[in-house]
Amino acid sequence: MTEQQRRPTLMDVAEAAGVSRALVSIVMRGAPGAAEPTRQKVLEAARELGYRPDSRARLLRSSRTKLLGLSFSSSQPFHAEIVDAAYAAAAARGYEIALSAVANGRPETRAIESLLDFGSEALILISPTLSNQDLAGYARQVPIVSLLRDDVDAHVDSVSSDNHAGIRMAVDHLTGLGHRRIVHVDGGTAVAANERRAAFRTEMLRHGLEPVIVPGGPHEEDGVRAGQFLKADIPSAVIAFNDRSALGLMESLRASGLQVPSDVSVLGYDDSQFARLSYVQLSSISQDAPLLAAAAVERAVDRIEGTQSPTHVVRTPHLVVRRTTAPPRSRDAAEVPAKPQAAAPGEGPA
Repeated sequence: MTEQQRRPTLMDVAEAAGVSRALVSIVMRGAPGAAEPTRQKVLEAARELGYRPDSRARLLRSSRTKLLGLSFSSSQPFHAEIVDAAYAAAAARGYEIALSAVANGRPETRAIESLLDFGSEALILISPTLSNQDLAGYARQVPIVSLLRDDVDAHVDSVSSDNHAGIRMAVDHLTGLGHRRIVHVDGGTAVAANERRAAFRTEMLRHGLEPVIVPGGPHEEDGVRAGQFLKADIPSAVIAFNDRSALGLMESLRASGLQVPSDVSVLGYDDSQFARLSYVQLSSISQDAPLLAAAAVERAVDRIEGTQSPTHVVRTPHLVVRRTTAPPRSRDAAEVPAKPQAAAPGEGPA
């Protein structure tokens, strides 16, 4: 017997309660028409049988699925945090979440098509890598919300974090501690890598510093390789593309006999669960997964219900300071030019 065959039905509850199936349906729907003693008898029979209403059948009868499809990368822990938060946000609007992973051997198109096959009424795509043309094609079928990527077609909604603001906070934090030799380990071809790379150049130049960028990527192995590259000229601080890259970088630095942050300060991006581990305590730029997830769900539901047209939502991240950033050693701090002192009244240059 399959699970579906074992599942109690309305007729099972009706027989147990000694009433008609129609009366059980009235009670389960919360509709008027059943006396209170009868309603209690039906509910008690349902509890004893373990009866649960079949929401799928109800939704099919109403020609609605109330499903939001969500695609994510199985290799990105930060995506998992967004998924967790999306469930609560969807439930608050009366929707359910259908998940489909992008993984090795399972391309993004397959993940999206599976969500459409489930009957998803809108799709939330975390860090989509498809072309704007492809995304616009799917948007002609159902509303599409691009999450963490904002360079999308006008027919596609987007919810993203302000990458330039995040990098500005990172650079300002490190320069405020006295660092001058700051390196950015970039994200390679990952979504948002170009924006963060360009922002790093701009912000370093704003501080009168040389922007040094080392090739990297979104994974720990990318951070390890970047750390090996940096051995030839160790900087005093590093801003990694994300927390995973930062973790790999720290491991590489420690393998070279360097201490974080006494020798090198390291700042991550995302403020993922890895950054918050007690034995890591990584300083990081937080994109605030719950707020991003809630905003994406709101966009998807508003589009389904026809209350708004496509738009782009940008949220401002914030800095979370932990144990991996600190003032540089004295030899590095000595390289920081002294700020000119204002002359006392009546005094001028010697």
